Amino acid sequence: MLAVAVLAAGKGTRMKSALPKVLQPLAGATLVERVLSSARNLQPERRLLIVGHQAERVEDQLKPLGGLEFVLQQPQNGTGHAVQQLLPVLEGFEGELLVLNGDVPLLRADTIDALVNGHRSSGADVTLLTARLEDPTGYGRVFADEKGMVSAIVEHRDCSDEQRSNNLTNAGIYCFNWKALAAVLPTLSTDNDQGELYLTDTVAMLPKAMHLEVADPDEVNGINNRRQLAQCEELLQQRLRHHWMDEGVTFIDPQSCTLSEACSFGRDVVIEPQTHIRGRSEIGDNCRIGPGSLLENATLGEGVSVVHSVVRDATVGNNVAIGPFAHLRPAAEVGDDCRIGNFVEVKKSQLGAGTKVNHLSYIGDASLGKNVNVGAGTITANYDGVRKHRTVIGDNSKTGANSVLVAPISIGNQVTIGAGSTITKDVGDGALAIGRAKQMTKEGWAQRPV
Repeated sequence: MLAVAVLAAGKGTRMKSALPKVLQPLAGATLVERVLSSARNLQPERRLLIVGHQAERVEDQLKPLGGLEFVLQQPQNGTGHAVQQLLPVLEGFEGELLVLNGDVPLLRADTIDALVNGHRSSGADVTLLTARLEDPTGYGRVFADEKGMVSAIVEHRDCSDEQRSNNLTNAGIYCFNWKALAAVLPTLSTDNDQGELYLTDTVAMLPKAMHLEVADPDEVNGINNRRQLAQCEELLQQRLRHHWMDEGVTFIDPQSCTLSEACSFGRDVVIEPQTHIRGRSEIGDNCRIGPGSLLENATLGEGVSVVHSVVRDATVGNNVAIGPFAHLRPAAEVGDDCRIGNFVEVKKSQLGAGTKVNHLSYIGDASLGKNVNVGAGTITANYDGVRKHRTVIGDNSKTGANSVLVAPISIGNQVTIGAGSTITKDVGDGALAIGRAKQMTKEGWAQRPV
């Protein structure tokens, strides 16, 4: 059996933020969500989150994940004190305890799998993850023999000058035999520079301690301030871009683009510079996105182009051209072979196949049929000051420039709306609708007395 405990009680003072450190965002997910995700392959029987600072806020945000047990650490007196809170919670538990840090978000699932499997095969009481760092300042040093047997871990502040020359560092990730750990946890002492209970001290207390050194030290980067958060964002973005380039996506200027881990791409997609793709966006084959575009929770079919535009919570069919400077807002649904042109906004509307909204228009709370041609400056006036109302336009209809359709209204099939019209009543199939004020011309106006 396996239990996973994530240390997430710290305040994160150096972040200088009202948001708890473990809830800081990184490529579309919080730090602690990324840590939990690293253990996803193990399918643990129990998942425990040790909370403290703003515990209710952390719990509220993470409860939707399901299957989490929240354990309060109050006050926070070190990592050893945090794990001591599990003694009553895991009473009678038999198996391994995997301890993860809520501010170490770049761990790969494969690394965690190797740690747990290596621990089980070695029969160790504890196996810890280690990394060799060019600059180990601030990290606890691990002292081990050639076979990987650990004799001690010494925190940086407690190291002698000679000990600090050792660059094998403790990543703060452990797999314990829970019974062995539970036996020594109550004996931890605060006899150290910080006056805290260190979980690392248990390593020397256990009969057999082993370590697993990671191949990529960047995996164990911790986050204590905004600079380190930015460094991890850069590393994660590079990891995501490299993955998708290996899957057949082209980035014209990779460094200028950002992705979320939940987005996905088909083959032969081209991402132009300054393009950002967030949330659960799905991009089909042969799309060309950007330059200068933002997609968030967008679903695009095949052969779609998006230029200098924003697409949020919208669904787009195949062979659609969007932009420049278009905005597809939530619940916009665009059919195949449509054209959404410059300075067009579409919100909570459905556009049938082949429909074109080429310029300077607002389509809100509307249903447009197939092959509708929306003239420049057309507005669906959907709001009466209290409620929103829908506009319906049938197949093969067209609106003239500067038309206003005052909802609720229904326009039939093959209808033509005259330019400059304000239409307030339903129009039947095949009709021409004109709703203009009568033109008045006054001759000699320029010569009138002032």
